[in-house]
Amino acid sequence: MSVRWAGRMLAAVVAMALLAGLAGCAPEKPAWAQHPLRIAGGGVTGVYYDYGAHLASALRRDLHVDAEVVQTNGSVDNLRLIGEGKAQLGFAQSDAVADAVAGTGDFETPLPIRAAARLYDEYVHVVVRADSGIRSISELSGHTVSLGGAGSGVSVVARRVLAASDVAVGAVHDAALGLDAAIAALTDHRIDAFFWVGGLPTPGIQKLASRLPIRLLSIGADVVERADAAHAGVYRSAEFPVGAYGSVEPTVAMTVPNYLVTSADVPDSLVRDVLAELFDTRAEVARSIPAAALLDRRLAIFTDPIPLHPGAAEYYRDSRQ
Repeated sequence: MSVRWAGRMLAAVVAMALLAGLAGCAPEKPAWAQHPLRIAGGGVTGVYYDYGAHLASALRRDLHVDAEVVQTNGSVDNLRLIGEGKAQLGFAQSDAVADAVAGTGDFETPLPIRAAARLYDEYVHVVVRADSGIRSISELSGHTVSLGGAGSGVSVVARRVLAASDVAVGAVHDAALGLDAAIAALTDHRIDAFFWVGGLPTPGIQKLASRLPIRLLSIGADVVERADAAHAGVYRSAEFPVGAYGSVEPTVAMTVPNYLVTSADVPDSLVRDVLAELFDTRAEVARSIPAAALLDRRLAIFTDPIPLHPGAAEYYRDSRQ
């Protein structure tokens, strides 16, 4: 055997050994990842979708699983997808969650769902053009307003805000649009206002405010109290911070908690792994989604009226040790 041939053989053996070593070091997929993981998000310009996309990306990168975010109409749609087994995770407002576990409102029967985490509080936005003569919720009567798309948590909240403001739902002409369509319709003067529920800032509304002066209508503390007393006891008063969407003065608002929800049937290990990724990448995600910085292990366990998934309870218990 020539020296050159022997050298080639040695190089081939070394290369094979290196490849075998790298393959041995490659992380294995979790046992639960034999099937794709689908995260029910929302409209593509909302925080739900953006947050879900970041979570799916982190899961693909760090756990090498087939994970993706699915575009939906929002909370009600997300909960139905989870209940039907078409998504394993999703984002939902706690008021819609309360209806889902009770089998009321938009849900004919109780859904087999559990909570993974309380994430952050969402703000109820009522958006008009800055030059609009509409100054209060009561003045929406007789106008064309989007109360949110079908299957959205926005439509749940909008109707409750109107009722608490003594405005009949039938007194407004509901365009029933999702966020993207509502933004376009407000820009083109096809609607006079739209409701939205989301974290701060919501990307689509932020972009809208950069090209069209807008104003947020206040939701008074008395309205919030009436809505809270009449429903799930999850609504609170807050203020949009000065500067939000170009505002120059504070606006009174209503907030509702947002949960990461899963099915009662998913493996405990899936929930543990997802939560570990969610918290480990919090600072990274918060650079793009400020609401992600509000994620807190001490608060994440408060998901009434929906119980924590056993895998979530185990994760939080172990993280305290």
